[in-house]
Amino acid sequence: MHEWLFYCVVGILGALIGSFLNVCIFRLPRGESIVWPGSHCPSCTHPIEFYDNIPLLSYLWLGGRCRACRTPISIRYPLVEVTNALGYLTILWYFGPTWTTALYALLFSALVVVTGTDLTHKMIPNVITLPGMVVGLLGAVTVLPVGVINSVVGLAVGGGILWLLAWLSPYLFGKEGMGGGDIKLLAMIGAFLGWKLALLTIMIGSLTGSIIGISLIALRITKRDDYIPFGPFLVLGALLSLFFAQPLLDWYQGFLGPTF
Repeated sequence: MHEWLFYCVVGILGALIGSFLNVCIFRLPRGESIVWPGSHCPSCTHPIEFYDNIPLLSYLWLGGRCRACRTPISIRYPLVEVTNALGYLTILWYFGPTWTTALYALLFSALVVVTGTDLTHKMIPNVITLPGMVVGLLGAVTVLPVGVINSVVGLAVGGGILWLLAWLSPYLFGKEGMGGGDIKLLAMIGAFLGWKLALLTIMIGSLTGSIIGISLIALRITKRDDYIPFGPFLVLGALLSLFFAQPLLDWYQGFLGPTF
């Protein structure tokens, strides 16, 4: 009974924080404060009362529209709230009620914001990734199982690989192939997960990005020269690495041999 109550509290907390993540996704790319002014409708700027700002429930009873101007509210808002709540619950179930779980939940929320801003504005905020690197390193010193040396190497390797690819892209392909936001994102992931999982993250991200990119071009949804955000694919790679690290590494080691 107490365990289920604890899970309920964590799920509610995840949804509440998810509501704040929506603010970050909307305001950070615009250079606006995430603290002031309070929540308001982006269309009519009418302040949102507390009873209209309850995660998930408010969207349902308002019919997905602003109470003041009746402008439709993006489905992104409840999706982010649900995603963050489910992410917290999954991390709690997988890792148990520990400080490691709390840090992984913080990483998960950062990855949600990164995904949202990269999909909507094709940018990854430094205010998320740079402090995230510091938190990852501090976590490695204290409670994360990755270890401080592994964390430092993960940060350097993760950011270094993408930096090298970004530097080579103009010479190999005649155009920029990697943004600075992606570099800092993988460096943050490496700080939390270590160098092996940073490599695994970029492998999964590159594979899934290639498959989806080729599919979109084949279906004529996008053109060959159109920019496809890479951040969400790195996020997918990081989450798969977090939850399925050992099976994926065992599978990958079968190709490279015992020296990996």
